[in-house]
Amino acid sequence: MAEINRAPRGTCDVLPQDSAKWQYVESKMLETARIFGFSEIRLPVFEHTEVFTKSVGDTTDVVQKEMYTFLDKGDRSITLRPELTAGVVRSVIEHGLLSGPMPLKVCYIGGCYRYEKPQAGRLREFHQFGIECFGAKAPAADAEVIMLADNLLKTLGLKSYSLHINSIGCPECRKNYHAALKEYFRSKSGELCGTCLERLDRNPMRILDCKSPVCSEIAAGAPVVLDYLCDECREHFEGVKSHLSAAGIDFSVDPHIVRGLDYYTKTVFEFVSTSLGAQSTVCGGGRYDGLVEQMNGQPTPALGFGMGIERLLMIMDAEQAEMPPVPSPDIYFAPMGEAAALKCSGLCKALREDGFIALTDITGRGLKAQMKYADKLGAKFTVVLGDDELASNSAMLKDMESGEQHKVSLDQIGSKLIELIYTDKLTADMENLIK
Repeated sequence: MAEINRAPRGTCDVLPQDSAKWQYVESKMLETARIFGFSEIRLPVFEHTEVFTKSVGDTTDVVQKEMYTFLDKGDRSITLRPELTAGVVRSVIEHGLLSGPMPLKVCYIGGCYRYEKPQAGRLREFHQFGIECFGAKAPAADAEVIMLADNLLKTLGLKSYSLHINSIGCPECRKNYHAALKEYFRSKSGELCGTCLERLDRNPMRILDCKSPVCSEIAAGAPVVLDYLCDECREHFEGVKSHLSAAGIDFSVDPHIVRGLDYYTKTVFEFVSTSLGAQSTVCGGGRYDGLVEQMNGQPTPALGFGMGIERLLMIMDAEQAEMPPVPSPDIYFAPMGEAAALKCSGLCKALREDGFIALTDITGRGLKAQMKYADKLGAKFTVVLGDDELASNSAMLKDMESGEQHKVSLDQIGSKLIELIYTDKLTADMENLIK
């Protein structure tokens, strides 16, 4: 029987003390996407199962082993999304977005679901930031997408990461590569795992992505896809490298990158960090020029990436990247008596409308307990309000850090807070700038 007080295995709660980190990272993601010309798209968390079997590939681990698929009450096969690109393609086709100005640039943040063995940085419910760009086939588009990811990682303060790129060619030049792979892996068929034996004839490139140590060791000696690129794919890859070099983006060519989904063509890339000990991919993506047509749309070049938020936050913690503090109240009003409580509620309302985090007692605590609570919350200022303060329409505004007190009219508390909080902050910012 499921435990009612425990989250399902492979999921985790984002607690109030951590949500500020998520909000900060997500805001930087959307802002970075915005300055590159990407607009947010939001999708259902489940799709018709065919959206993924037709796009992701029925030889992938995602489709074969990891999807959460069920029949709904209308006997329709529904799947919780294991990734977001396929859903984005479905959406832009359905709503005719590809008939508008090109390129079409969209970004998203959302949860994904895969049934796999939970481990650090890999959950059954995880969250991704991603971008998709439709209608741009030039190498400059590949470089721009990569530059966006690099810009974001730098903005978030990451330092110990590297960019790995590869080209896996187009369907035409991959035919010869597949033939070479089949010949190589057949000579090792007695050592391959059962899953890779099934992949051998249908999609031998999937063997290169197998997590089995034995298969990985065999795959390390397999033919390299770069040796089988057609002239167009080779020229495209050289163009990508030229644009990255011109932009000052360091990279290394890694011929073993194939990515885990079947829809990729030509450029594939990964941003890899070593901050968690072993190498950990924080962002991966590439081009998928055939996917829109494969999903019954018009032939449209496309590319994008996905970035795991949980793993990104782990890396940021490991590198001690700067994070904003948990927001604390600007002011806490401690009322003594019913009349004071009513006045405090009104003062809070007015200050909140001006953007302050203003709190007051809503539990009926005594004064001592209220002040202890305000201190635990880290309130910057407190005001004790009783009959005398109501009569004089003034009170003492106490700075909880310095202990300094300021007598202020109740009607002028907002102005005084602006003076004390924002003037001090501006002065500190200027001093830091001068240093």
